[in-house]
Amino acid sequence: MLVLGIESSAHTLGVGIVKDETPHIVADVRFEYRPKVGGIHPKEAAQYFMDNAPRALSKALSYAGVTIRDIDAVAVALGPGMGPCLRVGATLARGIATYFNKPLIPVNHALAHVEVGRMLFQFRDPLVVYLSGGNTLIASFTEGRYRIFGETLDISLGNFLDTLARELGLAPPYVVSGLHQIDRCASEGREFVELPYVVKGQDVSFSGLLTATLRLAKAGGVVLNDLCYSAREIAYSAVIEVSERGVAHTGKKEVLVVGGVASSPILKEKFEVMSAIRKVKLGIVPPQYAVDNGVMIAWTGLLMFKHGVVVKPEEAHVRQRWKLDQVDVLWHA
Repeated sequence: MLVLGIESSAHTLGVGIVKDETPHIVADVRFEYRPKVGGIHPKEAAQYFMDNAPRALSKALSYAGVTIRDIDAVAVALGPGMGPCLRVGATLARGIATYFNKPLIPVNHALAHVEVGRMLFQFRDPLVVYLSGGNTLIASFTEGRYRIFGETLDISLGNFLDTLARELGLAPPYVVSGLHQIDRCASEGREFVELPYVVKGQDVSFSGLLTATLRLAKAGGVVLNDLCYSAREIAYSAVIEVSERGVAHTGKKEVLVVGGVASSPILKEKFEVMSAIRKVKLGIVPPQYAVDNGVMIAWTGLLMFKHGVVVKPEEAHVRQRWKLDQVDVLWHA
């Protein structure tokens, strides 16, 4: 069985093809929109996706050595994400499904991050830590769905890091040679600066930390590297605290870290220490699949297709705020 997956929720147009036998991944094509200044401009990103969609599809099929007629089903990320970007992927998927009479599978973007991680590490029932530009949450599976155990009360960890880097004049680009600009700046920090640390129960908050850090930077008198170091340590420590609390509360024996921020080597070290103390298995999705990609959509689509989850093309609507805990996970034992 071959499933083609389309991802377009933010800055990456990805087309992946997977099969239901090892090696599962047979094609992984990506086109990444990079704004010249500022953050993602949804309309510009959508236009970039439209310009490159035919080439992405053609290259994926070519890498896999198949034609569109060999594909058994088409999966597409319908949310959460940016509306103009999601609509490009949805339109492409609906067109393929309709013209070639292929089953269409509606995939939740957040669930796809989790399932590609489970596939890579062969985890059965992990505590999930999802860290990206749009999401920061702790989840565990129970009674047919991933239940959100804790999350950010305002902005995500990825948004915090990107905004801080941009406002401090360090980005774009946000990540250079696999290291975020805040991690790079913090590496030369020596003195810890007092900043807000906010953990409320199982939830975290980063907006106050962002405001306080920028206020100190604007006032001057504090070494920039020390500010980066202090803000980074506080933000990462808050995530580790709620993750460890989640392990203690749920009793899970596996911790799976997914999403683009999982690529941080500094954060990885902290998770390794926490996991060793708690004696749990740790799986941090490697950078290649921690970021947005079409493979994770195709893989989750394959799991859904095997359990009969399809949607009519005319009913495949974009859902910008489609949350992880709104999706039935039929294949999870």
